[in-house]
Amino acid sequence: MLSPISRISRPLLKNSYACGLCPRECRARRPGERGLCGAGQIRIASYNLHFGEEPPISGINGSGTIFFSGCSLKCVFCQNYPISHLNHGFDISVEKLAEIMLELQADGAHNINFVTPTHFTDSIIEAVLQARKNGFKVPVVWNTSGYEKVEVLKRLCGIVDIYMPDAKFATAQISEKYTEVSDYAEINRRALLEMKSQVGDLETERGIAIKGILVRHLVLPGELENSKKVIKWIFENLGNVYLSLMSQYHPAHKAVGHPVIGRTLSAGEYDEILEFADKLGFTNGFRQEI
Repeated sequence: MLSPISRISRPLLKNSYACGLCPRECRARRPGERGLCGAGQIRIASYNLHFGEEPPISGINGSGTIFFSGCSLKCVFCQNYPISHLNHGFDISVEKLAEIMLELQADGAHNINFVTPTHFTDSIIEAVLQARKNGFKVPVVWNTSGYEKVEVLKRLCGIVDIYMPDAKFATAQISEKYTEVSDYAEINRRALLEMKSQVGDLETERGIAIKGILVRHLVLPGELENSKKVIKWIFENLGNVYLSLMSQYHPAHKAVGHPVIGRTLSAGEYDEILEFADKLGFTNGFRQEI
């Protein structure tokens, strides 16, 4: 059984460097500081066996999901905003993170799924290496917004087995409209190319992912041209990769009452994007019911 999050030990870590882990490079997080992502030391909101991911990730036993607090994008529609914007969670040490990974593995997790991990990359690498010394052997999933620096991703080569990035926006205009950054598209595209170069296409054993890349795209209501541009770029540059087209959008946080995205996605809008992906030639991936 998983221990309740409230029982996690919370020793303080001392960050003694100026952080440049994400593309925003705010250079904060010296002792007592928090970066633009809201992070200081390692902070998680929860960990559990999660059954709501794509089938090769959740499998039968569940994905050992660890939700990290904070985020450098701050999307106005974020459905996890209490975690990503408000930093709800608990501070833990590298040692405790390694213990959690081993605990989830012992509970039968098919993988360890790091959700929004970028701003804790160095500590996560250290935790994975510690856990491996103590018998950790399931695949590591990097479940990310896709806003990643290539030079940081290169340090994850040999650490991460499965990349599960978002591809959210196709232009600077729409990125700036819905996040705190305008360079998402160019940063994301370089990151996706690096991820695929490291792990290749998704590989499975008995239906469970063991290696590769799975790209996610959340379809936003009223922004279908953005979705089409994102999907087209993926097909032309990454090929027929596994693509998860998500219809689960609902207005949350600052999107409530928004003139464009202040509503749910319609079945007609989602069908239009599915048809577009089919015509491009995508045959691998996942779809959701409206």
